[in-house]
Amino acid sequence: MTRMKTLIRNATVVLPTGAVRTNVLIDGESIAAVDAAVHAAADEVVDGTGLHLMPGAIDDQVHFREPGLTHKEDLHCASRACAKGGVTTFLEMPNTKPPAVTWELLEQKLQLAAAKSLVNYGFYIGATPHNLPDLQAAEREHGSRIPGIKIFIGSSTGDLLVDEQGALEAIFGGTRLPICAHCEDESTVRANTARVQAEAQAAGRMLTVADHSRIRDHRAAVIATQRAIDLAARHQHRFHVLHVSTGDECDILGNLSPDVHRLITAEACPHHLFFNTDDYDRLGTLIQMNPSLKKADDNRRIWQALLDGRVQVIATDHAPHTLEEKQQTYPASPSGLPAVENSLALMLDQVHRGRCTIEQVAHWMCDAPARVWDIVNKGRIAAGYDADLVLVDLNKTTEIRSEQQESKCRWSPWHGTTLTGWPVRTWVMGREVFRDGRIDDSVRGGEARFDHARGGYWEPA
Repeated sequence: MTRMKTLIRNATVVLPTGAVRTNVLIDGESIAAVDAAVHAAADEVVDGTGLHLMPGAIDDQVHFREPGLTHKEDLHCASRACAKGGVTTFLEMPNTKPPAVTWELLEQKLQLAAAKSLVNYGFYIGATPHNLPDLQAAEREHGSRIPGIKIFIGSSTGDLLVDEQGALEAIFGGTRLPICAHCEDESTVRANTARVQAEAQAAGRMLTVADHSRIRDHRAAVIATQRAIDLAARHQHRFHVLHVSTGDECDILGNLSPDVHRLITAEACPHHLFFNTDDYDRLGTLIQMNPSLKKADDNRRIWQALLDGRVQVIATDHAPHTLEEKQQTYPASPSGLPAVENSLALMLDQVHRGRCTIEQVAHWMCDAPARVWDIVNKGRIAAGYDADLVLVDLNKTTEIRSEQQESKCRWSPWHGTTLTGWPVRTWVMGREVFRDGRIDDSVRGGEARFDHARGGYWEPA
């Protein structure tokens, strides 16, 4: 492929030090210069006047369903959604069929992505109660190709549920790759299920989706998060709290001792920022999630935790099901919703509303996830970094429509929502993959690499 130079000039460029109007030169797959001369030799010149140039977003928690569940989503469709939404790198969870619990199974997913994905990719290895030797071997032999280990402490089926204390101690104590976890206490969820079912039966009614938030309640999330943080503290192991859903978890994150604080990071998802239990009447099972939606006050407290730095990352937990599956009567309806296509626009709309700055969005969605997972050469606009870039128009107003979604499931819980601030062009490793509604299916992303010697988010960048 011919090496190409692209000059993006006169954009307001979101740098680690702030947003400035300048020029960026792409040479091949990399950023060659920031503040490049306006007449620098280039094969293409892009006029960014009136637009903002951001690093491509990194979504560190997605479920793209391949292999095994491709009627819901697949790597090609999902990566098209990424490209359209300004997400240039994703890290995908292990709960596919079969689950990626050995290096051999994880490598199969890497090979699928190399053939199908329009954007960059990485895959977590999954923990089970019995696969510690597999985790250790994968870490020892392939650690630079694995972002981390995923543990389901609750909310899983089959062998991926790790709830027994001895197994958790062995994983935290016997591995060094960063760990992330789905935190909902299984015993609490089971006890709540029995209680809520008994109350419904006594009242002569069927369970409804609103009961989902009573079954997977605040206590289930808080107990599991505190348990995982305790494991990380005792074993001095880096740990990332996925999809914080309660204000009480934010309080825990704000009260860590300094020696524990340096080990712990956390993330929030759009559905826990913008939906709550009041929305069940309007959206029903479409917004059924694990962890469940909580109260409006939890929305407020999670947002505040983002603003003050107790929560560092925004990710989607993109977990699509077909519309027919989601519209089943609770509790037959599955948990999960699609979000990767609209996550950046949802946050840019918050910039438009004055709730945050574009620099904060770039930190939460680009720089912070790259630092949490030690991703090499991604997350920032700087010379030598990969040319993963998104040009956004903060004045563009568009309505989200389910029928226009690139995700294979072709629906969005934000259908009918009008947002101001949208990606208009996306580059992956220097190649333009999205421009004004058109996606270039010939582009292929690259495998993300991880330098875990860096030490994570809290180390100097």
